[in-house]
Formats: sequence, structure tokens, C-alpha cells
Amino acid sequence: MAMGSLGPAGGRRPMHEINVIPLVDVMLVLLVIFIVTAPLLTHAVKLDLPRASSQPNLIRADRVEIAVRRDGSLFWDGEPVTHAELERRAAAIAGRALDTEVHLHGDATAPYGDMARVLSTLARSGLSRIGFVTDPRNDEAAGP
Repeated sequence: MAMGSLGPAGGRRPMHEINVIPLVDVMLVLLVIFIVTAPLLTHAVKLDLPRASSQPNLIRADRVEIAVRRDGSLFWDGEPVTHAELERRAAAIAGRALDTEVHLHGDATAPYGDMARVLSTLARSGLSRIGFVTDPRNDEAAGP
């Protein structure tokens, strides 16, 4: 703590002011250092790089729409199928491409057992990209 005489008696009492001169000196030195070194950090080498034009190679996976209605009927891309036909088609699709997406539409009142049976059939055939499609509209208005 700095000592100084502030009173008329000349006694040594603690000084109540912060000495900012050393702080300003340090800041000015740092400012000069940054001003000198900043241009050195932005040094770049100019290169003439070749330009290439290409399109991304997007290969869309096949997509299959399967719907289960409340009466247990099944639809493959809008076409009515039996459960045996569903198994055969799922095995054929899985044999061609395992990355085929399956969108499963289920009626709100479709029995859980029917949905589980379709899911197990798809899983047994090797299809793993299965997604449930929901429709916020009324189930009567929606449907395959």
C-alpha cells in the first residue's frame, strides 16, 4: 500500500488513490507490440488454384409406403396386398438394397397386433430403415 502525506501535519497515512500510471504504461507497450506483430500474422501466399465444377452425387434410396388400415388390410404403395405378399415383396426389396426406406402409415385405430406383425415381417426380411408417418389431419381425410 502506498504511503503519502495528505494532511497538514505531514503524517504518513495510507494513500486512498489507485496509481494507474504503471497500468497505462503496460497497456501502451502491449498496444505497440500488437500493432507491430499484426501485419506479420496476415501474411499470405497467393496461389492460383484450379477450379472444378461438379454436382454432388446424390443417390436417393428407394422408398416404399406401407399402410395398415383399421380393418387390418395392408397397402404397398397404394396397392392392396396380403400379408404373404408383403413378406415376399419385403424379401425382394431387401435382396436388392438394404438401404431402402420404409414409410409405415398406420391408421389411428389400427390394432397394435397388425402393426407389430408388419414391423416384425420387415425386420425379418432385413429392412432396418423403417419410419412411422403421422398425419395431424383427421384419419378419415388421410389415408392411402
